[in-house]
Amino acid sequence: MTSDPADLTYADYLDGAREMHAAGRPYLAYLLAEEAALRTPDPATARSIRAQFPAPTRKD
Repeated sequence: MTSDPADLTYADYLDGAREMHAAGRPYLAYLLAEEAALRTPDPATARSIRAQFPAPTRKD
């Protein structure tokens, strides 16, 4: 992995989102997935990523 965030690809962010989801961190997974969706050049892929990682609901 790189130390410069500008060098990260959408796949890097998507991997991070999957790791956070597996670790039970849905909000971090959502944030990483949203960044992945913003960085992908394909709108269909972006929609798919967003569908896989919807915004978590608040639990108060």
